[in-house]
Amino acid sequence: MCSLTRALALVALLWAPWRALDGAPLAELSGDQDFQLFLHKNLEFTRKIKGDVAALQRVVCDTFQLCKEEELLLVRQDLSIAQAPLEQCHSRTFQAEACFSQIRNGLRNYHSSLATVLELLPTHAGLVETLQLDAANLSSNIQQQMEDLGLATVTFPTEDRSPLPVFSSRFQHQVGGFFILANFQRFLETAYRALRHLAHL
Repeated sequence: MCSLTRALALVALLWAPWRALDGAPLAELSGDQDFQLFLHKNLEFTRKIKGDVAALQRVVCDTFQLCKEEELLLVRQDLSIAQAPLEQCHSRTFQAEACFSQIRNGLRNYHSSLATVLELLPTHAGLVETLQLDAANLSSNIQQQMEDLGLATVTFPTEDRSPLPVFSSRFQHQVGGFFILANFQRFLETAYRALRHLAHL
């Protein structure tokens, strides 16, 4: 199947609601070996990144005794730390371009936000920097796959890269790092489910 035909088939299939995809005969997509290889490779990569984020969450818990989100919600209200959106990856009007674009954009934002964690955990700089590199590489992988499939890049006005948050105290910095990691973990879990769903079509 030529790349243009493959791309058109993928776009047509993924314009359908997510729930409807479950029972659809998607021979064209499931038979696309390059696309399936991309999915499986990056599922493993995403799982690896999730494990590294979890390791940093344990460090934050052990170092600062910041372990449970529900105990920090009041402090969070004073911090400008937002969850990168991924609603396009689980909406009933699922579109590959929109989902992949949100994953790519979110990874870029978290790559930047991890600078806050790096400042907070200088003795774990190696792990944080590896996480930043992996986020950048996964974002690049998705961008390259979109280009290979001829999928258009979707830009969301609210997803411009935000400046790093400013904290008024060391404690706020610690809580900020905690929520950046918690948000990144949730983001990765949603991205993982989206990629896994496509891999199982």
